Amino acid sequence: MRILLSDATIINEERRFRGSIGIENDRITEIYEGNNQSRSNYDRVVDAAGCFILPGIIDTHVHFREPGLTMKADIESESRAAAYGGVTTFFDMPNTIPQTTTLEALEDKFARAARSSHVNYSFFFGATSENVHLFPRLDAHRIPGIKLFMGASTGNMLVESQEQLEAIFKSVRLPLVVHCEDTALINHNMERAKQQYGEDPDICLHNHIRSADACFLSTCRAVELAQAYGTSLHVAHLSTERELSLFGHHPHITAEAVVAHLCFSEDDYKEKGSLIKCNPAIKSSTDRAALRAALSDGRITTVGTDHAPHQLSEKQGGCARAASGMPMIQFSLVTMLELVNDGVLTIERLVQLMCHQPAQLFGVSERGYIRKGYKADLVVVRPEQWTVTEECIQSKCGWSPMTGRAYRWKVKHTFCNGNHLFNDGQFDAKSRGEAVRFRT
Repeated sequence: MRILLSDATIINEERRFRGSIGIENDRITEIYEGNNQSRSNYDRVVDAAGCFILPGIIDTHVHFREPGLTMKADIESESRAAAYGGVTTFFDMPNTIPQTTTLEALEDKFARAARSSHVNYSFFFGATSENVHLFPRLDAHRIPGIKLFMGASTGNMLVESQEQLEAIFKSVRLPLVVHCEDTALINHNMERAKQQYGEDPDICLHNHIRSADACFLSTCRAVELAQAYGTSLHVAHLSTERELSLFGHHPHITAEAVVAHLCFSEDDYKEKGSLIKCNPAIKSSTDRAALRAALSDGRITTVGTDHAPHQLSEKQGGCARAASGMPMIQFSLVTMLELVNDGVLTIERLVQLMCHQPAQLFGVSERGYIRKGYKADLVVVRPEQWTVTEECIQSKCGWSPMTGRAYRWKVKHTFCNGNHLFNDGQFDAKSRGEAVRFRT
């Protein structure tokens, strides 16, 4: 099948130009500038006049909950939500049941995704205090890296002793993605809050319990270890202004921001409550402003979602009782495009943060750019007014913190490996993605 995406504005590698893109089977075969394409050479023409074509979004930080937690989400439902949102590739985290900390558990996830994922996929291997000996047996062409929890979060995969951390930082040869929060300080803050406010402190205290100091202390520790051992370190979901001072100095030490910390601030707890409870916590408007500024100056390298669905019943309560995490993948691109409209960053920079740099940092092969010969992973977006309703939510949990939000951009088409996966509201449920390959 030869498909032409016709007459759009193409955003790629810091350029924007009017043109068209030719697809044959799973590859980009032509990139036309201006009106020099011949429609007669194609079996189908998708009129993209007034639209923008971007590379398919690569979300390097999701929790799709399969196996073991499929009452919250599963690979089929969340990859469908990804497709609706223009995300064509995801990297899933290891805190499932069982945890992805053995070679057998890793292979099981790949098999599950091959059966049910609508978009492209790979999986992080989880580091523990006891599995460093498995690192040399991991296939660097199949997985993006290793995930380490230096702060306790959902799944209880905490590693905190200095000896164990040094063994991991010294041994890992793949990118090491780290969740950084100081658990001892968080536990101390929680105990004090419970003494003062009761067993389930109000959600407005969440960013004081999982505090900026807890993030900064742990991130400092991770950066020091990476400097000592030359580790390729990527710190997940930065949430504070202070942490930003640690980045931009060493090319092998990088940081991620996630959409929730760029979108919300502590002021939103009053309206959204526990729906926006996540770890690390949503912080102050000053922290949010600093993270937004860092999108354009090199201190933030990638933007992901930390997509982490829970059943709505699990989100009830305050700091102690409500589950941490929220579904974000379906609305991540349009939320970032709102920041483009607001002048926070350019659309060219958005593509760098959500497509090019994720591909470059993790060594993704033949994806993340609009280039001849690359896989035809593309998203077509258009300026258009619409509002999020419960009926449009694809995540299995059935809710979103974005419900009721008005957007000025809409995803019109998603192509994954040349398949027209999402077509202006119509979805190809039979289509399946591929396992991502990585360069080493």
